[in-house]
Amino acid sequence: MSLILHHIVLPSDWERQASLPYYEAESLTTEGFIHLSTPEQVEGTLQRFFKEFKQVFILHIDASLLEAKLVYEEVPQHGTFPHLFGRLNKKAVLQVEERFLSFS
Repeated sequence: MSLILHHIVLPSDWERQASLPYYEAESLTTEGFIHLSTPEQVEGTLQRFFKEFKQVFILHIDASLLEAKLVYEEVPQHGTFPHLFGRLNKKAVLQVEERFLSFS
């Protein structure tokens, strides 16, 4: 069984790159990598960084199909997170899950 990782993206950002064979998050330019989460980290990431949004897409990614370098790095006070050092090849995306958010 393959390791499944996740990337949370705003629908407009994903759709802007719909015709491309890869996806580049803004963080690839600003930080040098794309933020990913393990299944257990998704809810915390949504609560910390996406509270002001009503809708997101959660990409379900097969880590074994990634073409760019995947590195697990310590994020102070939050644990170890997977970071993708390069573009996300869309062939690794198994599913695009639409999620409507509502935090109390």
